[in-house]
Amino acid sequence: MSTFFAKKEEQKPRWFVIDANGKVLGKVAVKAANLLRGKDKPTFTKHVDTGDFVVVVNADKVVLTGKKETGKKYMRVTGYIGTEKIESAKQIRAGRNPGKLIELAVRGMIPHNRLGRQVITKLKVYKGDKHPHVAQKPEAVAI
Repeated sequence: MSTFFAKKEEQKPRWFVIDANGKVLGKVAVKAANLLRGKDKPTFTKHVDTGDFVVVVNADKVVLTGKKETGKKYMRVTGYIGTEKIESAKQIRAGRNPGKLIELAVRGMIPHNRLGRQVITKLKVYKGDKHPHVAQKPEAVAI
């Protein structure tokens, strides 16, 4: 008996849609990360991209519990001295890209290596309820 390893060429990725309207950020991120990695499939192999494409709609209506809306801080640095930018979740949501909260949460749940950088490209986040991936016939996912 030998160990099964999935091969990249044999994978047939599917498309899924997650509606984040009124859902908790962590629950949406966990579901998206598991679908992106392919952990729900029996052919899951940890070093191969066996996951699917995930489209998250209504990203601006995701809910943060407790005092995380004002208390949770996100920091970014340009690389130059004194250029730390610290924003709260409320400021990020009000900014140009409200889907950034979901992207950051999912990015933290996938591997931090080459595989993770490849997997995160299959995540598509949109702030409204419309998305341009209708031709792929995505399946709705309940949370």
